[in-house]
Amino acid sequence: MNLRQTEPREAIVDGVKFYIRPLPAFKAANLTGELAGVLAPLFASLVPLLDDEKEESLMDVKAEEAAPYVAQAFERISGDKVEMLLKKLLINNKNIAVKFEDEDGEENIEILTEELANEIFCGEVQGMFILAYHVIRLNFNGFFKKLASPSGKAGEFIAKKMRKIL
Repeated sequence: MNLRQTEPREAIVDGVKFYIRPLPAFKAANLTGELAGVLAPLFASLVPLLDDEKEESLMDVKAEEAAPYVAQAFERISGDKVEMLLKKLLINNKNIAVKFEDEDGEENIEILTEELANEIFCGEVQGMFILAYHVIRLNFNGFFKKLASPSGKAGEFIAKKMRKIL
């Protein structure tokens, strides 16, 4: 059996190296409802990044390019919901570690906590959205694609648009 939950993915955000492990399956399932509500305006805001000439999806978009659009989509949602969702994605499950140098120049790797996130992203909140994008991409890449498989003419149109978005 392949133990995927123990295999972290590396992401660099604003020069800081993060190691993201996939969320536990039941935690990810729990988040899908909240994400669907948040991602609908997010998908709509990211459509301008897609090139009609290419067969690309939103998962092909670089996180740094998507971040302003992600932040814009989150502006339409209450601050409490945004904070709660970011905490669930970034710190509650202890699935992200961060590599940094301490005052002595020693490299350390620590689990991302609220206090550490506050320090890293102080004055650079956009970085949290970029990191959240990486977490969503890792954990939910296929889920929303599978939802976009209705039948019929309207279904084909929706599925085509969803494939373009995802």
